Amino acid sequence: MRVVLQRVTEATVSVDEAVVGAIGRGFLLLVGVSDEDTMEIAEKMTDKICRLRIFADENGKTNLSLADVGGELLVVSQFTLYADCRKGNRPGFTRAGSPDWANRIYEHMVACCRGYVDKVEHGVFGADMEVRLVNDGPFTLVLDSTELGIQAR
Repeated sequence: MRVVLQRVTEATVSVDEAVVGAIGRGFLLLVGVSDEDTMEIAEKMTDKICRLRIFADENGKTNLSLADVGGELLVVSQFTLYADCRKGNRPGFTRAGSPDWANRIYEHMVACCRGYVDKVEHGVFGADMEVRLVNDGPFTLVLDSTELGIQAR
């Protein structure tokens, strides 16, 4: 699983010019799923993300988590995080999860997020979406379950 996390002051996702998800202060998560990902990996990634301490405390140190600041989550599926650009100029997407499997993992991750914060919004899986955000910092992290050593037992 690959996630691009952006700390935001606000973010929205729209489909056909209609806003389907909107948050204030929190994280925008762009989520890519592979066929090797499992429900357990989604749970572990969600736990890691929601416990990250990347909000400033009273001393300006990145010491506070999403829950500590009453943050919100906007979760958007993005299979292009598994683009393979090694050959030629047209990316390949064979490493991205099959749509049915990726949707199940994505929906499970959204459900898991609700166990950490009160407001969780999301995009529409497989739709052509427009994402708008105000990146706070800017602060952006790229998380890969394999690189983090997160795997199913």
